[in-house]
Amino acid sequence: MADAKRLAAQQGAWLCFEDEAGQTLRSRKGRTWGRKGHTPIVSLPVKGTGRVSIAGLIATRPDTRPRLIYRLRTHRGRKGERRGFSEADYAVLFDAAHQQLGGPLVVVWDNLNTHTSAEMRRLIAARPWLTVFHLPAYAPELNPAEAVWAHLKKSLTNLAMRTVDQLIALVKNRLKRMQYRPALVTGFLAKTGLDFRPP
Repeated sequence: MADAKRLAAQQGAWLCFEDEAGQTLRSRKGRTWGRKGHTPIVSLPVKGTGRVSIAGLIATRPDTRPRLIYRLRTHRGRKGERRGFSEADYAVLFDAAHQQLGGPLVVVWDNLNTHTSAEMRRLIAARPWLTVFHLPAYAPELNPAEAVWAHLKKSLTNLAMRTVDQLIALVKNRLKRMQYRPALVTGFLAKTGLDFRPP
């Protein structure tokens, strides 16, 4: 982590933390109000096994507000359809972040198989403005992007979604709200307990 921070400071690069999550049509259960002894139940005629996969990164640089950048991938349950992100999908995310942020990126992420594959290493090597570091195994508490997914899933508690399109609209709405609240994204960074000031 110290090496990533040092390199980002030397290059004037954005230090980015990447992670991915998924959300199905089945929302998380939460507390609500109801008459004593009568549990409120909402039955949904949910069709299909739709899922939305999200890859996002939190980008930070000294004296600049942090940014949240994300991409969605929809899985509608069709035969042969890929459920998660491929190496090419991650490359598209990094290209978009590089264009939006206007500077080099130092990305820190976990050791998922698509993150460490030969294809991913080739795509990273083809981008001179991109440097990648890996988090230690089993260290989600060091990745502020994990807090983004926790906040997102909490905001979807008790919501009744009937179609994948409704789910996509809700996920985009919640993520866009976070993008316009830099103080919230700063809180996600602070939650890790890491010092992001240049060495």
